[in-house]
Amino acid sequence: MPGKKRKAESNNSSSSSSMWGSGSSQSPSSSSRRSNKQSSSSRRGGGGGGGAQGGSGAYPYINEESASKLFDEICDEDDPNVAGMEGICKLCEQLNLDPLEDVRVLVLLHKLGAKKKPAEISKEEFMTGCNKLQLDSIDTFTNFLPALDTGFMERDEFKEFYKFCFQFNRQGTHKTLEKDLVVALLKMCLNSDRITSHRLDTFCEFLETTTDASYNKITLDQWRSFLDFSQEFPDEGSLMGYDESESAWPVLIDEYVEFLEKKAKK
Repeated sequence: MPGKKRKAESNNSSSSSSMWGSGSSQSPSSSSRRSNKQSSSSRRGGGGGGGAQGGSGAYPYINEESASKLFDEICDEDDPNVAGMEGICKLCEQLNLDPLEDVRVLVLLHKLGAKKKPAEISKEEFMTGCNKLQLDSIDTFTNFLPALDTGFMERDEFKEFYKFCFQFNRQGTHKTLEKDLVVALLKMCLNSDRITSHRLDTFCEFLETTTDASYNKITLDQWRSFLDFSQEFPDEGSLMGYDESESAWPVLIDEYVEFLEKKAKK
């Protein structure tokens, strides 16, 4: 790109799509979320409500036997200490959640603490998360669903969730995501409460139409930078002072800005 040395952005690792990212679920309006935020904050801190009384063991706030049995129903056949995609889908089915389109599935996994490996949750993570959130049955999980609206997340919490969405959807040890999956995840995770629809739509259009093969795969740094950029430059007016030669953003963002400039001249 003229006038600027291309920053190092490693996109050499290959990746394949995980289970999420085919669309965006409908969520309550922002005004509805704001009006319900106070009542849901207690659920956010831990408590599906209605669960059996816990004991005094490692998981004192839940019925450990009940929660353990719930995990055993979704664990992998060849590893009882791990629940992969198939098991997660089983849980989603019991909760009437669409694992392909409902962002609440990712929010739930994030809150449960599914962080050790992509595309799975360990029994230890599940039990620890259930104890923290006071979930030990399908009923308590169902009662907890309203608290999974991303509109209830504070800015820093959402940034952690946004990072999790990328990490959880990685394939094995690969460090990148296919751009088609990235586009679908962006549409799933972001809404007008976080960034403007124009910023989201035009960035997705840029990714979908670019012929630069280096953007066939997207890195975590690029993923996170887009959210930060969108919040710092929410509209085209705010881009008036954008100087590519002094930019510290990834080259992907600079080229997105060039895309916007060309689009505006048409």
